[in-house]
Amino acid sequence: MTAATVSTRLVLVAACALVDLDGRILLAQRPEGKPMAGLWEFPGGKVEAGETPETTLIRELAEELGIVVKEDCLAPLTFASHAYENFHLLMPLYICRRWEGMVQPLESQKLTWTEPKKLRSFPMPPADEPLIPALIDLL
Repeated sequence: MTAATVSTRLVLVAACALVDLDGRILLAQRPEGKPMAGLWEFPGGKVEAGETPETTLIRELAEELGIVVKEDCLAPLTFASHAYENFHLLMPLYICRRWEGMVQPLESQKLTWTEPKKLRSFPMPPADEPLIPALIDLL
């Protein structure tokens, strides 16, 4: 084991590509004051102790967007594994096409719906970019 391996902290984050009836995907812009502010990302968040990625998404989507998602509506699609300077991010991406409620920005973030082929026109964190081809292929 190398020194880099020992000191790298693994962070598990679950992300969700919400897909509307028109086949568009929801992106959220990271608000000022957060790391990587201004970049666009798929909604989700850090998996807390005792949570599964699915329960994390159910919690985060309710907190961030005011919607209710059921676990059986979350389908795993792909994942990203990215080394940032201070941690290594592992991020499964789920697809969700059904939810209850109206999507609304509850944490001062900007939201936009976009066509899959236009995803690359949004500046994103490095870990989110490799997820785009799987979404384009699916949709």
